[in-house]
Amino acid sequence: MTAEILNGREIAKDYRAGLAEEVENLKSKGITPNLTVVIVGNDGASLSYVKSKNKAAEKVGMTSGIVHMEESATEEEVLAEVERLNNDDDVHGILVQVPLPKQVDENKVLEAISPEKDVDGFSPINIGRLYTGQRTFVPCTPLGIMELLKHTGSLEGKEVAVIGRSHIVGQPVAKLLTNENATVTLMHSRTKDMVAKLKDFDVVVSAVGQPGLVTGSDLKEGAIVIDVGNTMVDGKLKGDVDYDSAAEVASYITPVPGGVGPLTITMVLNNTLLAAKWNKGIE
Repeated sequence: MTAEILNGREIAKDYRAGLAEEVENLKSKGITPNLTVVIVGNDGASLSYVKSKNKAAEKVGMTSGIVHMEESATEEEVLAEVERLNNDDDVHGILVQVPLPKQVDENKVLEAISPEKDVDGFSPINIGRLYTGQRTFVPCTPLGIMELLKHTGSLEGKEVAVIGRSHIVGQPVAKLLTNENATVTLMHSRTKDMVAKLKDFDVVVSAVGQPGLVTGSDLKEGAIVIDVGNTMVDGKLKGDVDYDSAAEVASYITPVPGGVGPLTITMVLNNTLLAAKWNKGIE
């Protein structure tokens, strides 16, 4: 068996075309979705990532902005900027690029973002809404993973292993998978014989940042493999899954790069569109 590649770039392209149509429809009603990103400092990778988010927003017809603060900015200054954006009716989505400098409490800043503008879906309020089945902004990487999995068929009744229990990826994607009637096992660094157990699973989602953690010999024949790993090794991005060996066993597999990543940014745009709609009472 040779796996079918889940091409995140192509899937994201199609999804963004639909977003662009919805944005155009909103603009005809006098509503232009806006995404504004706050970045503190001059980290090259972070700056590049922020610019790519804003460029993507503009390509689907949204407006975008970057608030670039000095590395020396105090926590009070960053919080004041977030509050200013919270109160700006023209801003629908707010992102704060992390990591933040050591003098700024990351949790305090993320919690300061209005839940109605928290398009990353990291606010404790939005996370709580997700787990209680309320309307909310779902974290973008889990949302992107679910969009990829739509292209593999129904998840109902499937046994799924999620490796990694972060509140940004592992736990929310486990909840979303459960919503689709999959049976989910959440694995982590303390799981005994973790890799040896993977042959029991129809779907494997790995999000730990440990290159080569999963190989083809670990997988069930025909498994669906979603690799969220994103680690730089010798100047190249590597996932958690050994792609070449896994592709010989799996039925579907995501590459790194070009798998989950493009969908993550796409779901930031999706959530920004929702924020603009909900702000105006449009369901």
